[in-house]
Amino acid sequence: MLHQGTISSLSQTGCFLLTGGQVEPKELVRVEVMLPDNEEPLSLWGEVVEAAYEIGFAVRFNPLNDDQHKRLVRFVDKKISEARKSPR
Repeated sequence: MLHQGTISSLSQTGCFLLTGGQVEPKELVRVEVMLPDNEEPLSLWGEVVEAAYEIGFAVRFNPLNDDQHKRLVRFVDKKISEARKSPR
């Protein structure tokens, strides 16, 4: 089943998704991360590690291939750099 959501926290090992729908711990899910600059979405598989009813759930990514890892690291590093530069 397809659900859209918002990633509220992202790291190289997992993320937290704000989304409806119900999932169970240890459930296998696919997460598509929409990247900027018209890049192809990053499609990652992971395991649900925690679910917050009606809020969302946390996912730990399955091992990534080299391309997935490079793209995810580049995106996360860019977001961290942007956050450090922005005034608070």
